[in-house]
Amino acid sequence: MQATDRTSPGLFHTLQAVDAGALIDFCTEAFGFVLTARYEDDGRVAHAELRWPEAPGGVMLGTYAPGREYSQTPGTAGAYLVTADADALCARALARGAEIVVPLRDTDYGSREFTVRDPEGNLWSFGTYPGAPLEE
Repeated sequence: MQATDRTSPGLFHTLQAVDAGALIDFCTEAFGFVLTARYEDDGRVAHAELRWPEAPGGVMLGTYAPGREYSQTPGTAGAYLVTADADALCARALARGAEIVVPLRDTDYGSREFTVRDPEGNLWSFGTYPGAPLEE
């Protein structure tokens, strides 16, 4: 991948989880992430990659290990992901047990969005607002 390749992820959200396997299952089932890599070490998820199917980008995650050089407290992350159909995604997340934090709504900046909390405590916002366009 070259820096100008806009079809490959250039940004991965990172997080750690007490039960990384369960979080992977939740994110794939409730949100539709696609698991593209999973590496285990002694029965724990050392590294996993989940791609967002609607745009380049994704999540890298693993099992929380306090004291490691790169360590994040589980349940403290937040992310916003762009979706073409917030209503359908909200219904999917609800059907799979996601905790709604901000109900589905229309915003004054033209987005249709909602926010949920995953089983680890992380916040996930999904909406139709794609952000301001890049200036070339």
